[in-house]
Amino acid sequence: MKELALKYGCNPNQKPSRVYMEEGELPIEVLNGRPGYINLLDAFNSWQLVKELKAATGMPSAASFKHVSPAGAAVGAPLSDTLKKIYFVDDVKLPLTPIATAYARARGADRMSSFGDFIALSDTCDEATATLIKREVSDGIIAPDYTPEALAILKAKRNGTYCVIKMDSTYQPAPIERKQVFGVTFEQGRNEIDLTGDNLFDNIPTENKDIPADAKRDLKIALITLKYTQSNSVCYVKDGQAIGIGAGQQSRIHCTRLAGNKADIWWLRQCPKVLALPFRSDIRRADRDNTIDVYIGDEYEDVLREGTWQNFFTEKPEPLTAEEKKAWLAQNTGVCLGSDAFFPFGDNIERAHKSGVQYIAQAGGSVRDDNVIETCNKYGIAMAFTGIRLFHH
Repeated sequence: MKELALKYGCNPNQKPSRVYMEEGELPIEVLNGRPGYINLLDAFNSWQLVKELKAATGMPSAASFKHVSPAGAAVGAPLSDTLKKIYFVDDVKLPLTPIATAYARARGADRMSSFGDFIALSDTCDEATATLIKREVSDGIIAPDYTPEALAILKAKRNGTYCVIKMDSTYQPAPIERKQVFGVTFEQGRNEIDLTGDNLFDNIPTENKDIPADAKRDLKIALITLKYTQSNSVCYVKDGQAIGIGAGQQSRIHCTRLAGNKADIWWLRQCPKVLALPFRSDIRRADRDNTIDVYIGDEYEDVLREGTWQNFFTEKPEPLTAEEKKAWLAQNTGVCLGSDAFFPFGDNIERAHKSGVQYIAQAGGSVRDDNVIETCNKYGIAMAFTGIRLFHH
């Protein structure tokens, strides 16, 4: 197939719309549903991300994409009982395979942002993974293959309209890429920078030069995720998964704050007081996610006021106080942070430290590198200068 007609472009008024190959065949096969323009942008970006994560770590990988940036990305590291609970997979009867675990992590990192996502898997989608996907609100999936059991589950999703795409894992794009903006054609070499080697972290200007193997893995996950995130962007990673992604902000400190706030929410969801919230049995998953998000935020009264809490809980919970939040957040350590370009000021490090960051990889090269290094030294943070910028637009 050389061409695929689409319903419309980014918006319903943008017609006609299609994807096509000037030479050769499209590297995808649509097994079910009808992908849209944005679906395919998400599919192709997310496929590249998980393919590179698998190459860098040797582990099955998954990504959850929304509007051409990842809401989550992860490798198939084992899940603790707490993570199984906050990702809502603790009741699954099937054993969680590595690729199912990678998906659970990618989807669970920022459940609010992943609502209605497009999924990418580095490995064959199996029955366990499809079972997890079945229960979530999602637009589609791209993977190199599907087991018969998984395909049957996915084809039944959304009354048979769920988008299922099979990707040719051997496909290699041309080295030059082009796109049009306002009738003008842009051309550039593809970003083929290799982010798989440990030599990325050889240049460590901080006093603390110890970056252990698991931190190097997580820093690679951060950098590869940023390679496919709309710039400016910053990514917090812990235990093999992104826990906070800040995308498309004009100021880097706003990226760091946005991603840091998401990382804090991820950690606060694991607080025993949050885990013990007495939810009604009939509450929908999306409503539960939103309620947790509000409960642990500054607007907690929006779900705890009289006449409202009864919609969500069997009994009125006590608020999570500022002191309780501060004490719980202080327990989050060993977090890695990647940036798609240099940090211009030490304020980024100050904010990162508040979310447990102990390892950083960034391009370096700012006129204020000395201030950034000094701030890292104040907190004992190990920081590597990669010399690599990863802007993506």
